[in-house]
Formats: sequence, structure tokens, C-alpha cells
Amino acid sequence: MAVSDYQLIEAWQEVLRLSKLQAGQTVTLLTSSTTNQQTMQCAQIAAQSMGAIVNRLDLLPVNAEKALSRDSLAYLGTTPLTGNEAAIAALKASDLVLDLMTLLFSPEQIDILKSGTKILLAVEPPEILVRTVPTEADRARVTAAAALIKAAKEMSITSAAGTDLRCPLGEFPAIREYGFVDEPGRWDHWPSGFVLTWPNELGTNGTIVIDKGDILLPQKKYSSEQIILTVENGYATKIEGGIEAQLLDEYMKSFNDPEGYAISHIGWGLQPRCHWSTLGLYSRENTIGMDARAFEGNFLFSLGPNNEAGGKRTTACHIDIPLRHCTVSLDGRAVVRDGKVLDGGVGEYE
Repeated sequence: MAVSDYQLIEAWQEVLRLSKLQAGQTVTLLTSSTTNQQTMQCAQIAAQSMGAIVNRLDLLPVNAEKALSRDSLAYLGTTPLTGNEAAIAALKASDLVLDLMTLLFSPEQIDILKSGTKILLAVEPPEILVRTVPTEADRARVTAAAALIKAAKEMSITSAAGTDLRCPLGEFPAIREYGFVDEPGRWDHWPSGFVLTWPNELGTNGTIVIDKGDILLPQKKYSSEQIILTVENGYATKIEGGIEAQLLDEYMKSFNDPEGYAISHIGWGLQPRCHWSTLGLYSRENTIGMDARAFEGNFLFSLGPNNEAGGKRTTACHIDIPLRHCTVSLDGRAVVRDGKVLDGGVGEYE
């Protein structure tokens, strides 16, 4: 069901309040041809109503000759900011950037954040935004999970479907995504509500079984059969199964980049207002699948870059795959068991 402008403005006002927007600060809306117009207009009104100085920076799309779909996460190459010093300067001069176009895994974004500018990504449809307005409780729950990751030396993941993966930890930080930006230089995504890190380089080994009903992104589809990944020394070295495995393998080969097969971020979903089933209610071009990434109890792993966490691996190929019914353990202590988060819903783990 569609939402009214009033509802969406209220949602934006709450997110901006949580993001500590102050009167007199500069907010820049980063937009493109794919930006949702209701989202943009309501964001402008909400920021102005809180006394902010509001600008809009509209940039033209890029990568048309390379991307295989219209999804903004399907090709992480150059961005509209690449070589665009004037645009970068405008964003660095802003206190808060509302990214309504999707600027991810880019050196330009990292550079802007280092200047102290906060960036909040919000590109899902308005009704998803209103349903998933973040809370301070979300931050507390994600922060508690991140503290466990920070203290751990290994994350292990198993499932009845056959997943058995070992990921050594410690080289990269634990990242908290809770839906708002309340610290200088912070990036986040509304909606979100999950915790993640990256395994040590070349250290991950085991088997990942993508089971029936698990989700492939940016394909934005539920797998209809099992796909088996063999992981050796940090890379997926085999992709086995039927037609689903062949489709995934061919898509990844199209990038002609072996770094696309590296294990990227790993973590689990903590957002009860996101749902596994939601992806099936939208056309593929209307969502980037944040419900799938954040729904409570999923184990989310990815393939591709680690430069977002300070690593050196960059690649245009990035695959996110949330798995259901997994047990996730840190140093042998289960934090998710068979797809159920063991924190009582409030960040207090067993």
C-alpha cells in the first residue's frame, strides 16, 4: 500500500532527529534519474522543517555499457563522482548527505566520509522506509552484536542443508548498521539492522550451501534449488548445482575478475521489521532487497570487495546472499541458532 507524504515526512523527521541534524547545518540530497520523487520531496521538506540548509545535487548515471541490470548494486565500478571534483567538494562541505541514488564501495565515498560528512543511503520504496523507521533500540542491539564480533577470533557457520564454514577474524572491524548516522563521518543505510565484518584475508575455508528459498542479490530471486560453493583460502573455487548454479557462475564470470570470488562481508540480520518474504512482493526494479539483507536471523555473506572496511580488494562484482536456518557461532559460542538470534531481542546473548 502506498504511503502519504505526511507519513513519509514524519519518518524522515525521526531519522534526521536520530541522526542529530541541527538547525543551520547543511544537508545535500544526492539524486539521479532513478531517485524516487516522493522520497526526495519528503526528505527536502523534513530537512527544511528542522531548520537545515538544503541543497540538491543531481548526477547523471554511469556504467551503462558495463552493467547487466538496472540494479544500482549490479556493477560497482566508477560512480558519478569519479573525477567530479566539484561534486565531491560540495558533498564534503555538507554536514549530512542523503544518498538517494546509491553511492557504494567507492574511493570517493570513503574520501567524503573522512572529511567528517555523514552519509545516509535511502533508496528503497517509501512504504518500506516508513515500515522500517530505525530506533535507538536497533542501535543498542546491533552494537551488542558488534562487540561480540570485535572480541572473537573466529566465526563459524553451519546448517542442516550442509553449510560448514570457518572464518578467522581480527584483521577488519565490526560494522554496525542500524539505520541512522549519529556520528561524524558515519555511513549507514535506511533500512538496515544488521552486524557484519570481513574475514581475515585468505583465511576462510569450508562449504556454503545456498538452499531452496535462500536469496541471491542483485539477482533479487529466491533460489529454486541448492547451490554449493567450495571455499578455499578465502575464495569460492567451485560453484556446483543445477541451472541456478550455472546462472550465478556465468554472471560472475562476466566481470572477468577473480577478486569477485573472494569472501567479502559476513554477519547476521537483526531487524524484526524486515521480512524474508517481502522480496516476492516487488518487481525487481522497485527494490534493492534490503528486507532480504536485514531480516532477523539470516546469515548474510557476500562475495567481492573489502575496500569498504579498509582492505585493498576492489572489484565491480558484488554478490549478497542471505541464508536462512543457519547457526552462527563466535569462538564456539552460538549467537544465531537455526536462524534464531539468541539475544532475547534486546542484545543480551545467552
